[in-house]
Amino acid sequence: MQYDRRSFLTTTGLASGLAFVGASRFRRRREPGANEKVALAQIGTGGRGMALMSWAMEHPHVQFVALCDVNRQRAGRAAEFVAGKQGRRPKLIHDFRHLLEDASVDAAIVATPHHWHCPIGVRLIESGKHIYIEKPASHVFREGRLLLDAARRHNRIVQHGTQMRSSAVTAKAAELLASGLLGEIKMTKAWGVELRRRFPDPVPDTVPPDWLDWDLWLGPAPERPFNMNRFRHWNNYRDYGNGEIGGDGPHDIDIARWALGVNTHPIRITAHGSRIHVKGETEFPDNMMVAYQFPNDKVLIYENRNFAPYNMHGWDNGNIFYGTEGYLVFSRRGYFQTYLGAKEEKGPGMRGGAGNREHVHNFIDALVGKCKTSTTAFDAHFTCALVHLGEVAFRLERVLHFDPDKEQAIGDDEANAMLTKKYRPPWRLA
Repeated sequence: MQYDRRSFLTTTGLASGLAFVGASRFRRRREPGANEKVALAQIGTGGRGMALMSWAMEHPHVQFVALCDVNRQRAGRAAEFVAGKQGRRPKLIHDFRHLLEDASVDAAIVATPHHWHCPIGVRLIESGKHIYIEKPASHVFREGRLLLDAARRHNRIVQHGTQMRSSAVTAKAAELLASGLLGEIKMTKAWGVELRRRFPDPVPDTVPPDWLDWDLWLGPAPERPFNMNRFRHWNNYRDYGNGEIGGDGPHDIDIARWALGVNTHPIRITAHGSRIHVKGETEFPDNMMVAYQFPNDKVLIYENRNFAPYNMHGWDNGNIFYGTEGYLVFSRRGYFQTYLGAKEEKGPGMRGGAGNREHVHNFIDALVGKCKTSTTAFDAHFTCALVHLGEVAFRLERVLHFDPDKEQAIGDDEANAMLTKKYRPPWRLA
């Protein structure tokens, strides 16, 4: 399915069929002006949430007015931190639904476990709010479509947490790609070889601590007794996370898709993975290789090896863009180097930052009308789709043939069932 990135915010989307109260009941606040403070809410105040708040508060137009977390201990510590930085204590809530009718909130940063990203994000958009949503924006394939359609329908800004898009390193690499120095990019590779020494051993279910709303933490996920592994190491379980390909993978997959220049889904996906080294409890492999073929015969390859004590081309996370005249080695740690011709002679290169602070500030600048965001709901859906399609092909252990226009596997009901999931009431997304 082809889309124009630049016009997606003004394009009418398909009906989302969301099973909750429509946006008509919500009051709309006027958009913040270029010299006004943006009233932000933070949903999820763990390590990543705290980092995003820190970077946001460095922007002169930011004021945090609300913090939301089902972990009351963590939320309290975050409120003290914010008060110390901005001189005003934000209000604390533990249920994000209280934000939906709060007309004083312009936008929200969503940094929860993956299973909550889309159910929260779409509801915020429907209530008139702009969002910065951590990667992956979707927990399953179909959620990305719901998020994109909601953003189009309500003309809301969506910044996806693939922060390297806002790095000066990426901007310079884009100039080189546009110059034709590497020729036509025919294939890209994304990799992650961060060493994971082990996953935690199984622990028994217990009573949830009194500072945690376990039922709300589970939200749309299946009802289960409290388990500390599931709470602390949630990305190891399919109910809440997406494993390595969905945890770190979206960063490098996003850059690989961007450099390949594809604005459609792949037509064929093959995947292999296994558990060959890392011990402990997890529902995901410790190595994975996925190949995506696109309609124009361009190819994207993703690799991860959690057992590797070494890097690739000097980097634990990275990319290679293969062109007809040369190739470029890229890392989201803030680096690229080109190699040209048959002799692989070094061409232009660069070292710089990873774009974390710049990405948050880009979102704020977009809210006050100074620029556009460096990512969109389109990017969120089409990048995260590769995560989910790779996982489906891996779990089915067969080639996945995909129709990009219909967003369905061809002649494969089992695969199509895995593109969505069941939601525990009242959190259904139709």
